[in-house]
Amino acid sequence: MMKSRLYIDWWLLVPVLILLTFSLTTLLSISSLYFKAQLISIAVSIVAFFIFSRININALKQLTIPIYVGAIILLLIVFLVGMETRGSVRWIDLFGLRIQFSEALKPLLAISFATYVSNMHHPTKKSFFLLFVLLAPVAFLIYRQPDLGSALVYVTTVILTLITIGFSLKWFLLASLPALITIPFVWPHLHDYQQQRIITFLNPTADPLGTSYNSMQAIIAVGSGSFFGKGWFQGTQSSLLFLPERHTDFIFATLSEGLGFIGAAFVVLTFGFLCYRVYLIFRDTQDRFTQVFAASFFSLLIVQGFMNIGMNVGLLPIVGVTLPFVSFGGNSLLSNFIFLGILSTMSVSQKDKSVLEIK
Repeated sequence: MMKSRLYIDWWLLVPVLILLTFSLTTLLSISSLYFKAQLISIAVSIVAFFIFSRININALKQLTIPIYVGAIILLLIVFLVGMETRGSVRWIDLFGLRIQFSEALKPLLAISFATYVSNMHHPTKKSFFLLFVLLAPVAFLIYRQPDLGSALVYVTTVILTLITIGFSLKWFLLASLPALITIPFVWPHLHDYQQQRIITFLNPTADPLGTSYNSMQAIIAVGSGSFFGKGWFQGTQSSLLFLPERHTDFIFATLSEGLGFIGAAFVVLTFGFLCYRVYLIFRDTQDRFTQVFAASFFSLLIVQGFMNIGMNVGLLPIVGVTLPFVSFGGNSLLSNFIFLGILSTMSVSQKDKSVLEIK
C-alpha cells in the first residue's frame, strides 16, 4: 500500500511551515505549555504527512464504504464513551490522548466523498440529493455533540466543493428551499448558547459583560494591535486573560494584537497562497478523483479560514471554528497534514505524468 518514492510538493509545504512559525511564536507568547504541546503535535503531524505522501491512493479508494460506515460508528461511539467538557461530548480519551473524531475523520471522509463523486459519469439530481442524504447523518451526529461549528464546516465544505467542480446552482437553490422553510422550526431546538451567539451577532453590544463579551474582546484585541502591533508578549487582552480561547478560536485576535495589521495581513496572504496552490492542483489535473479531493481541501481551508477570521473581527457569529495550521490543537493539525500528504503525492504524480506525456 506504500510507495518507495517520497512525494513532496514544496509549494504546499512552505506556506504551511510559515503559518506554523506564526502559530508557535504566538502560542509561546501565551504559554510555554501550549508551545510545547503544539510542537509535539507538529512533529506527529509531519510524520503523518510523510506516511500519507507515500500511500497508494488507489488502495484507499477501495475503502470508500468501510470509511463511511466506520465514520458513523466512531461518531456514535463518542456519545457512549466520550469525555464531557463544558457541556459538550466531542472527545474520547485513548491511552491518554484526546481524539476528536469530527476533526480526525475529515481527510478520510474526503477520500470517500471524492471516490463517490468521481465515479459519477453524469451527475444527476438523484445522485446530487443522495450526496446530502449521506452527509446528513455525519453532520447530525456532530451537531448533536453539540458542535454546531464543525457541522456547519462539513455542510458548507460539501456545498462549496460541489459548486467548484461544476454542479448546477439550480440544484442548490432547489435544495435550499426546504431548509429555509424549516428555519422557524429549527430555532427552538438550538441550544441556548447557540441562540445567544446568533442574537449577539445581530446586536454585538447587547450584553458586553455576558453573551457579547467574547466577540467584543476579540474586536478590541484586533483593533488595539493597530498597524504595527504591540509586539510579542506585550498584548494586554491576551496576556491578561480578557480574551477567551486566545490559543484556539481567537488566536487570530491574539496574533493581530501582537503584530498588528502588518502581521495579520501577512498571515492572511500566506494562508491565501496555500489555498491558491491547492486550487492550482485542482485546476491543472485531468484526474477526476484528484479534482474532487483537491476541491474538498480547498473548500475546507476557505470555509474554516473565513469563519475563524470572520468571527475574530465581528463579521460572523462565534461558532467555535479553528484557523488551520495556526490555532492550537493536535487533532486539527493531524487532519490537515494528512490532507497535505495525500494532496502532495497527487500533485507530484500529476507533474510526473505531464513530463512523460511531453517526452
